[in-house]
Amino acid sequence: MVLAKSLSGPIGIEVTGVDLTRPPTTEEVATMNRLFVEHSVLVVRDQHFTPHQMLEAVRLFGEIFEQHNKRFALPDCPQIHYLSNQDHFQESGKRYIPGEGYHTDHSNDPSPPKATVLFAVELPDSGGDTQFVDMRAAYDDLPAATQRRLEGLQAFHVYQSRHSERKLMPLSPELKAKIPDAVRHPLVRTHPESGRKALYLNPIRIESIEGMEEQEALSLLEGLLAHSTQEKYQYRHKWKPGDLVMWDNRCLLHKANGDYDHTQRRYLYRVMLKGDQPF
Repeated sequence: MVLAKSLSGPIGIEVTGVDLTRPPTTEEVATMNRLFVEHSVLVVRDQHFTPHQMLEAVRLFGEIFEQHNKRFALPDCPQIHYLSNQDHFQESGKRYIPGEGYHTDHSNDPSPPKATVLFAVELPDSGGDTQFVDMRAAYDDLPAATQRRLEGLQAFHVYQSRHSERKLMPLSPELKAKIPDAVRHPLVRTHPESGRKALYLNPIRIESIEGMEEQEALSLLEGLLAHSTQEKYQYRHKWKPGDLVMWDNRCLLHKANGDYDHTQRRYLYRVMLKGDQPF
């Protein structure tokens, strides 16, 4: 039986009473999908997965999206990737913190993933929270004049924007050839299931805004990000072992925090679900 408890208002719902290693009922699946659309972050507690079991559980919520950088794929289950604080950039030797900085996943794809799912395998004693931002509420609270200004604006998303403060792991030449150099998405997108509008920003991927001078575009994006990331729009997830967390990339930003002892391993499985072209 699915038991649900709100975590922080409209963002974040905790689910207990379900073991996703066993086939849930049709009613339980429908309930979890409804809660996901309504609350955008679905936290299913106390799960115990092998990679293949996680993959089967995630399929309850949609089709698997092929992730771009294959260097993080699990050899025996390549549709699942890992997030680890034990990787380093080859050139500099600097530690790589996956998910650092506010972003939405794979927005440089023509049809970005609707959802990302993480499963906590190993966690540090403290820290390493993931913060989520409700871009629907942030849009709703914009002045009407700003909402009108954003109507019809399109941004170009690339693998890594030259304006990004966060450095990503490089893609292999083979992978570079498979993904577009740039894709165009609206700055305000409509959720295909709820019908609500949300800001669609990504400081790591947005290169430019169509028809706008660079400095004007950067100023607009900086202002929208500062507005959106106010604490009142956030849910901060404190991880527990066995947490399966799924969030909606269509209406949220998220970031991982590197504020923990890096002699302790932080290791999670990641799967993404196919989405639609933003409109």
